[in-house]
Amino acid sequence: MNEFRIKGATGDWEVVIGLEVHAQVTSQAKLFSGAATAFGAEPNTQVSLVDAAMPGMLPVPNRECIRQAVRTGMAIDAAINKWSRFDRKNYFYADLPQGYQISQLYHPLVGEGSVEIEDGEAVKTIGVERIHVEQDAGKLMHDQHPTRSYVDLNRSGVALMEIVSRPDMRSPAEAGAYLRKLRAILRYVGSCDGNMEEGSMRADVNVSVRKPGEPFGTRTETKNVNSVRFVMAAIEHEANRQVDVLESGGTIVQETRLFNPDTGTTRSMRSKEDAHDYRYFPDPDLLPLELDDAFLEACRASLPELPDAKRKRYEALGITAYNANVLTAEVETARWFDALLEAGVAPVPASNWVTGELFGALNRIGKSIEESPVLPGQAAELLALVADGTLSGSLAKQVFEVMLETGDAPGKIVEERGLKQTSDTGAIEAVIAEVLAKNPNQLEQYRAGKEALFGFFVGQTMKAMAGKANPQVVNDLLRKALAG
Repeated sequence: MNEFRIKGATGDWEVVIGLEVHAQVTSQAKLFSGAATAFGAEPNTQVSLVDAAMPGMLPVPNRECIRQAVRTGMAIDAAINKWSRFDRKNYFYADLPQGYQISQLYHPLVGEGSVEIEDGEAVKTIGVERIHVEQDAGKLMHDQHPTRSYVDLNRSGVALMEIVSRPDMRSPAEAGAYLRKLRAILRYVGSCDGNMEEGSMRADVNVSVRKPGEPFGTRTETKNVNSVRFVMAAIEHEANRQVDVLESGGTIVQETRLFNPDTGTTRSMRSKEDAHDYRYFPDPDLLPLELDDAFLEACRASLPELPDAKRKRYEALGITAYNANVLTAEVETARWFDALLEAGVAPVPASNWVTGELFGALNRIGKSIEESPVLPGQAAELLALVADGTLSGSLAKQVFEVMLETGDAPGKIVEERGLKQTSDTGAIEAVIAEVLAKNPNQLEQYRAGKEALFGFFVGQTMKAMAGKANPQVVNDLLRKALAG
């Protein structure tokens, strides 16, 4: 990995980074109630008596949430604990109706695992300390009234996975790569949609600095950062801030901070609490979770092909490492490309076409691959027409543009618009003869040694045939004609 150092007046400083990623579990109901979890509902319309902490209401674990967390652990080769337990994390806040959060401290569902990140040719393993399951709090809204704050409990009780990394990252770029890779894994598994803008995935960023080789310094935690770019910016600002404090003779305070995306800076929020400040104790309303082998085997069997395995499979098919990385970065792209391969298209030209023509067109019209007007089966038909010589590259581009506009099949477009490529040598020879007759000066220069004019004659021939001539046949026949 590229070395990242902060240049200070007293020498180089190293940054040490750990991330606590909160990922909302994909489920139709909350962790301990049957209330819905859909994003964007009217405030307080998805709140059960359990979520509102009404007296006498008892939590019941959602099996699907537990299953998704176990599958996530398996996807990062983590230890799955057959016995785990929920704890109460006690603190008072207006959006926490119970006065405590049900979480896991002492006995989490998922133990140690790892995530591999890449920077060019270099590969680095980032350790994951644990994944525990917990319920989310509600949301305070301060901008609805000039003197009042409102509470929306729609998120109260929503299931979260807290994925805690080890302090193994040493640069903003590494942290960004880790977060992107983790998001990709979650989306492949289907345990979290990874939508950071909607708050279904966010990160608490732990940062400290030290002189290389020295023990870890005092860390700060910047809460609820909701994009990869902001995580990287928060790390860079916070690391530089800490170096400035230390080099001016100050000390770093262990505290919780907030990131301001408008200014790219962090500010102090409160002193950092330790576990004992939350008075954790086992939740008396919930029995320990005990998982049997059949449940674990079913979870493992349900896992899809993951990004790294898919990328290696693509490379084994002859696809370049760059294209394989691009095609596996987002699960929707990989699914689209797999469907294209299943239609029988050769992998290498298919990968080049998707990463070039398709991505370029989708970017131009502002659509994602999920919204593509061209389906994998239609793309396979188009590429087959190129492979069998029916369409030249330029004609294929024309057909593709019509497909984007109309959604029609390429075969239909070719027939209706007369765009079929011709390899008729007699017709092409006749056109070549006309081109040479109309351009005697260029012909003389070419035969005098100016071979660069060959491209001119190819262009004139293709233009005269409206781009429908087979380019290879044109090249072959032109060379013969020019040699005569």
